Amino acid sequence: MKHTKINDLLAGKGLLHEVKAKGWVKTFRNNQFIALNDGSTINNIQCVVDLDKFPAELLKKIHTGAAISVRGTLVESQGAGQTVEIQVENLKVYGEANPEEYPIQPKKHSLEFLRENAHLRIRTNVFGAIMRVRSVLSYAVHKYFQENGFFYFNAPIITGSDAEGAGEMFRVTNLDLNNLPRTEEGKIDFSQDFFGKTTNLTVSGQLEAETYAMALGSVYTFGPTFRAENSNTSRHLAEFWMIEPEVAFNNLDDNMDLAEDFIKYVINYVLDKCADDLAFLDKRLQDEEKTKPQAERSEMTLLEKLRFVVDNNFKRVSYTEAVDILRNCKPNKNKKFKYIIDGWGADLQSEHERYLVEKHFKCPVILFDYPAEIKAFYMRMNEDGKTVRAMDILFPGIGEIVGGSQREERYDVLLEKIEKMGIDKEELWWYLDTRKFGTAPHSGFGLGFERLVLFATGMTNIRDVIPFPRTPQNAEF
Repeated sequence: MKHTKINDLLAGKGLLHEVKAKGWVKTFRNNQFIALNDGSTINNIQCVVDLDKFPAELLKKIHTGAAISVRGTLVESQGAGQTVEIQVENLKVYGEANPEEYPIQPKKHSLEFLRENAHLRIRTNVFGAIMRVRSVLSYAVHKYFQENGFFYFNAPIITGSDAEGAGEMFRVTNLDLNNLPRTEEGKIDFSQDFFGKTTNLTVSGQLEAETYAMALGSVYTFGPTFRAENSNTSRHLAEFWMIEPEVAFNNLDDNMDLAEDFIKYVINYVLDKCADDLAFLDKRLQDEEKTKPQAERSEMTLLEKLRFVVDNNFKRVSYTEAVDILRNCKPNKNKKFKYIIDGWGADLQSEHERYLVEKHFKCPVILFDYPAEIKAFYMRMNEDGKTVRAMDILFPGIGEIVGGSQREERYDVLLEKIEKMGIDKEELWWYLDTRKFGTAPHSGFGLGFERLVLFATGMTNIRDVIPFPRTPQNAEF
């Protein structure tokens, strides 16, 4: 007999019929009531055991964490807290979980403890909810682009170029580190390496995506990226996933339209498909907020933040206007900001971005036309010679969530910017080629997937929204 997923059983499929369920024991109360979960839903199904039908030796094997199979009749529940339950006729234990050793017991565990047990933390309610939301968001990303005429492009993970120009990249090599080949000058001779040159793990698939947009029109990447930034904060990972669409003939306004439409779509999708998980995470966040001092509590619940995004038009504001607002606002004048805004050219921090969203405009904000000095080389220079066609989307509670731009399509201007920033133009010869042969206006943006999951789940540490976080001094599991 095939087993049925618990989410289907809870929906009443098989009522008054014999059913089979398989999963892991959450609790076993009074040697009679098993709360069983198979990961298909945050909700458990109650399995009622008749003590006279099963040997004591078998029941002793059933503890939290044990993998079991139950067969019996699905009936309406007489107890509170569930609509249906299984009257167990047959019971099988696949794998025991010794309560003296199994670390995920039915009690509250700290997130720090669960990170140390990342291979088992998925069995908790909170991480089950997070990872189901992550999965649904991932599907929504592909669904949106596929339904809107985009082609999925797989950018290379190993690259010889630095898309961000920051130099914080992981080196890829198969050289013998105990016997490195050297040039006559004593430098490492990478010509003898596997690729015959220095190569790294990519920080972005954008540059390669631009080349494909110049033939396919609309493309997107969604894959792993890497940054060797030695930062142990709640916002940084060494390995993370990036969503990067690129569209030929789109200007900055088109890019802002696309980004707003896309992000509203995926959040609406997860609101529709993950109602139970989001309700659980919303309650969890509210309980957590109650432990904080009043001044530090969020003004919105998780579900209110999500609705705040999908129900509001995004306000479009130039960087210059935003700086004027921030320079003259009370928190800045009263030196409440950690980073005081003195004038034009400042690199805005999360506290400034959140002020604009949560206090001033009270809606999501898209900032555009940033100073060229604080943005990447590939962004199109405006006619004023000071600003570039960049845009960032700002959300409540998190600040920047999307960064994008209209790309610099003019060969001479791009070459001048590359040389001014000290970037090796020989490394980017192929990128410059696209500006020589059939160049056209084009735009795109990048969205760190974990940042999106962080927002959608209400979690506060990015290490809790990826299965196995990679951070400085940590590559466990």
